[in-house]
This record gives sequence, C-alpha cells and structure tokens, in this order.
Amino acid sequence: MANREELAIIRSARAGHASAQLELGKLYLFGSAGLPKSLPTALHWLDRAAQQDCAEAWQLIGTHIPLELAQQSARPVAAWYERAWEDGNLRAALVYAQLVLGQGNAPRTGPRDKAVRALEQAAQGGFAEAQWLLARQHGVAEAAVASDPAPAPAPASVAPPAQRWLRRAAESGVAEARFALLEQDWEQGQQGAYLERALPLARALVQAAEARGRAGPRLAPDEVRLLSRCARLAASSTGAHDLPAAELQRFWELAAAEHDRHAQLAMGLWYARMQVDGKRVGAGAGSANFKKAIRWLTLAGEQGLAEAWYALSRIYVKPEFSQRNVADAQKYLERAAEMGYRAAQLECGLSAWRARRENENNDVRAVYWLQKAAAQGCAEADAALRKIAPRPDLPAYTETGQLAAAAPGLAATHPLLAARLELAALFRLSRAETLLLDVKAADRGHCLVVDIRASYGRSKRRLVAIETAPERQALDRIVRVFDNIDCGPSGPEGNYRQRLYRLRTLLGAPAAEGEGLDYGIAA
Repeated sequence: MANREELAIIRSARAGHASAQLELGKLYLFGSAGLPKSLPTALHWLDRAAQQDCAEAWQLIGTHIPLELAQQSARPVAAWYERAWEDGNLRAALVYAQLVLGQGNAPRTGPRDKAVRALEQAAQGGFAEAQWLLARQHGVAEAAVASDPAPAPAPASVAPPAQRWLRRAAESGVAEARFALLEQDWEQGQQGAYLERALPLARALVQAAEARGRAGPRLAPDEVRLLSRCARLAASSTGAHDLPAAELQRFWELAAAEHDRHAQLAMGLWYARMQVDGKRVGAGAGSANFKKAIRWLTLAGEQGLAEAWYALSRIYVKPEFSQRNVADAQKYLERAAEMGYRAAQLECGLSAWRARRENENNDVRAVYWLQKAAAQGCAEADAALRKIAPRPDLPAYTETGQLAAAAPGLAATHPLLAARLELAALFRLSRAETLLLDVKAADRGHCLVVDIRASYGRSKRRLVAIETAPERQALDRIVRVFDNIDCGPSGPEGNYRQRLYRLRTLLGAPAAEGEGLDYGIAA
C-alpha cells in the first residue's frame, strides 16, 4: 500500500503536474516499498510527463521501456524514443527504428530514412540486434535496386552493406545472423567453410540438448538443419573435419528425432549396417537391426527422400532378412524410380528386361525406365537402350527416298501412305513395317513397338526409342492422321499386296527384285 508521500505524488500527478507524473513514473518503473513495479503503468505516467516537454521522462522511456510494451501502448510513443535518440540514447534509437520500420505502411522516405539512420547509429554503437536488423534492411533495399533495369555496378573490393552488417551481427552472437551466414556458405557450395563455422554451433546444440534432457524444448528448424548438414558433410569428408563415430551418431539421432529426412535415412542405413545400394559397411560395425532400419527408412521415404525407398528395396531382397519379400522390394524400387532416383530407374529397367519372357510388354517398361535413367546421365542405361531398342544407322530404302521428294503432293492424294513413308524415314522402318504397322497401337509414348508378325510372319517384334521432342511431335501428327482408321487388312488401305502395289504404282515403275533395304526380306 502506498504511503503518505506516495499518495501525495499520485494526487499531484492526477492534477497534471509534470514533476509528479515523472516521479510517479519512476516509482512504477523501479518499484518502491508501497507501489509495485509495473512497466505499463510507468509508461502511462512517463508518457504524460513527456507530453509536457519533460526530457527526463522520454529518456527513461527510451532506456527502460521495451519494444513489446511500446507496440502495445494505446498511444503512439515512437516520438519519445526519437527524442531520446536525438539526445544521444542509442538504445532508444534501436527501439525507434524497430517501431517505424515495423510498420508495413511506413513511407519509404522521411520517417523511414530517419529510422534507418537511427538503426545505423545503434549498430555502430555495438547493439547486436541493430546490426542484424540493419543487415536485413540493407538486404531488402539491395533487392529493390537489383530490379532496376540498369543499376550502377558496385566496386568488387567493397563488401555490400548487408554482408558487412551480417558478419558483425554474427560476431556479436546473434543466432539468426549466424544461421544466415551458414545458409550463404551452403548455397554457394562452400562446404569447408560451412563445416568450420557450423561444427562449434552443432556441438553446443548437442551439449544443450543433453543438459535439458527429453523434457526440454524442441530444436528450432534452423538448428535441426544445422545438425543434419554437419553430419552429412562430416560423413562425406576426410581430413581435418573427421568426427568421432559417437559424435556423428549423436548429430544424426537429434536431427532424426526432429523429423529431418536426411538424418532418418542415415539412421536407417546405420541400423541396417549398409550403404544405400545395399552393400554392407566395413567389418566391425556390428549386427544389423532391420526392424529399426525399416522404421527410419520409411519415415524418410514418406518425407520425399527417394534414396530411402531404394534402400528399403535392397533390404527386402537380402537373404539374411527374415521377412524377405521380392514383391515388396519391387514396390519400393518402383516408388524410388518414380521419384527420379537414377539407380532405381536403372534397376527397374534391367529387371523388366530380364522378365520379358514372362510378359512380352516388359520390354516396353524396360525402355521407359532406361530412358529415364539415361536422361540423368547413366551410361549403363544408355548402353542397355542401344541393345534393347537399336535404331539401324542405315539409309532409307529406295522407295521411301523417292516418295519423300513428292511428299507434299502425295499427302493430298494419298495421306495415309504419305504418313507411313514419313514414319519410315523418321524411325528407319523396313518396307513391310512401313506398309503394315498399326500406327496407333505401336505408339507407346516413349517408344514405338514395331510388330507386324500377325500380317507378315517373317518379321520380328522390335522397339524403337523416341529420343527427341521433334520426333515425338512428328509422331503425334502422324498418329492423328490415322484417327478412326482401321489399319488392318479390312481397312481402307487393303491387304499387304494392295499396299505394295499402290506403293510401286506411285513410283511410276515396279521396283526390281530385291531393290532397296528391307532387313533381309525380298522385294
């Protein structure tokens, strides 16, 4: 309860005396024997005193009233922080800048420029938070300048202001600035610099986590990412940054517990005692625990990590795995392949090719997956494609070459034959294949299935891979020509003899015996 002296101050402050309002504000600011410490009440009375030009009142506001309370104030109080800054109070400069720059509708000139100057003075005065905010503020400004069509080039020897303040904030211990610098190193591929900066932070995180135990707060996303990246870089590096196995494992465990997918993959592989491709790790690693490995790998796969599904497929084909299941292995293998994992695509292609006797169309699936793997630079897949779906490197036969010159006129009078001849020239088809191929059924999207055995018994089924976008576009156009057309002998083109007669008639003279290339088939 307030004593007599404090009651007198309260009555005088309510009567509007600035000195009493200042004194009452101090009492609530620091607390007294009769009045409790209350920053909101202190701000109320100091604000009233400042409205009567009391310099000590706005200095006390600038020094002791935090940003959060100033933002919650019913009255705008940024002016008192501004005046305190003008009187030399750098902490007030920081809060003033935060209040002004935190307004989304603040004008870009005038108060905003003044707030940036206040922030610069606070940063130069050693306020780490001001340094971090100034780095972010300069970063926003530079992004706006970069959108200018012809910005003036900056000297290469001068570091950008954002980078300079970012480094100073990081050196002052601002966690956000440290993580921002680490993110720069990671994005620029400077793995050595990243690991050198990040290892002390990662070790401190591990120590803090062990000190607080399981009941402590969870790690922030930036901290989880830091642990995971450190472990990945340390596991793949040799030399100065080699980590003890126990420390590396602890990094993985903490990150995996916070749902980092790369850490979950590493934990799964560690429990399985193998690499992603299923090869067992070196001797002395201990026995595998496939049950725990499958749990971690499944969690990583469900977060979009294709390597995890591929590793799972390798576990399910291991002879030592008690629940070995080839069907499950194939399911996980195809899931990894669908997510773009090159090794899985290669394995899917090769396994489909090996199983072509079980299902004739498996060769079509094989070409599909091998094309996907070859597009990612897999030399083995490219070599397999050349064997499975070769394209003869030979000139088109005489009839195709002669009619290709007359294609514009031929397309008007014989559109189906013109389309077939274009297809033959594009994919190096034989004469019989050209005349008898069911074009719509042959098109499988990624390849052409050339199969005329039903009409021409001496032929063989073969595949032709569609390698380029122009080939795909040309094939689409040719297929449209055969929409609603029966390509069989009962269709408008007739049987093979009729088609061959039409082809030779359009040449103006019958072809000689054996003329042209027909893959060993007599003319």
